[in-house]
This record gives sequence, C-alpha cells and structure tokens, in this order.
Amino acid sequence: MESPYNPLDKLNLGRSVAEALLLRPVTPLTETTELAGAGVYAIYYIGSFSPYQPVAQKNRDEEFSQPIYVGKAVPKGARKGGLAFDAAKGKALRDRLRQHASSIDEAINLDVTDFRYRSLVVDDIWIPLGENMMIEQFKPIWNLVVDGFGNKDPGMRRAAQYKSPWDVLHPGRKFAEKLADGGLTAEALSTRLAEYFAGQAVPLVPTEEAGDIGTAEGEED
Repeated sequence: MESPYNPLDKLNLGRSVAEALLLRPVTPLTETTELAGAGVYAIYYIGSFSPYQPVAQKNRDEEFSQPIYVGKAVPKGARKGGLAFDAAKGKALRDRLRQHASSIDEAINLDVTDFRYRSLVVDDIWIPLGENMMIEQFKPIWNLVVDGFGNKDPGMRRAAQYKSPWDVLHPGRKFAEKLADGGLTAEALSTRLAEYFAGQAVPLVPTEEAGDIGTAEGEED
C-alpha cells in the first residue's frame, strides 16, 4: 500500500530547497556585489577545458542543467551551535562565492568568466539538507570526483597533507604550492573523469561533502 505523502519528511524538505534554488536566476561568478545572506548555491561551467565538456555542453545555450559544484554558506558563528541566526543577514554567500572565484582565477587552466552560479538564501537549519539534496541529485564532479575546490588555506603544512585532486588538475592556487604531491596526476584524473562520464563506477577520494571513501556511479546520457 502506498504511504501517505508527508511534506515534512526530510527528503521532501530537501527537495523543496533544491527546487527553489533551481528557480533562481543564473549570474556570472564575477558578479556577487549584490549578494547578502546565507544559504546554498550551485556553480555552472561553460568553458572549453577538455575533460569538462560533458558538463559544459549541458550548460550552454542558457540550459544550465548540470552544476559542476554545489556548496553552502552558513551564517557567521553557526558552527558554534544555536538557533538565533538570521540567514538573511550577513555576507556568507557573497564571501564564499568570492573565495571560489579567486580560486578559479588563480588556476592556470580555467577562466572565471566561464562560470555562472545560482544562489538561494535559506533558513540556516535547512542549509545542509538543501546542499546534500543537490549533491545527491546532480552528483557534481567537483564534489564527488575531483574534490578539493572548496578547500581553504590550511596554513603550515601538516604531515601527510597533500595537494587535493582539484589542485593537481588545476595548479595555481598559492596555498596549494606548499603542499606535497600525493602521487595523483592530472592525466589520471582526466581518465577518471572520462570513465565517470561513460557511466563507469570510479573510486572516490575523501571529500568535504561526502565524508567518506566510496565509488561514484557515472551518469550516462
């Protein structure tokens, strides 16, 4: 027997946040001045970097149907707990997207003008749920296959701290230059991406978003 629809089920709540985000306008990543508040966002790629063409093709002609990265920007101080944060205040989304634009601008083989974004201000309690739903729905390659885009400067390198896959494929970030090479090559990452786009299961490295090691199933067209 079919279960009754529960609008407060966490999956349905997550879908509602994702659907609202997808209705937001698409804006160049270089234009963040008017942004305010905290919430979730999706970044889209339309450039010519060869390994990313399956993504770029889905975003050309104003389609914007496949994010390359999904993330969240929580209110300042939210990590300390509490429910008194006003997600509409502050500049969490602006600051996070500007950090991403700076990372892309430093990469030697990417052009920040090839990126667009959607963003949505969300009550802070629903921000992680919306982000997780978007990642599950779209499986963005910078979240699951080539991770490390959202990394910040770790300061002094600790033992066993290596360049992320993103920094291997897109060298140029100044803080990554002081990190050690972990043996992963740009060629191996390009092969991993090709296998993923072909619908094959590929090994995952630990990611900030996924939180563990597993495999990602590629999506066939």
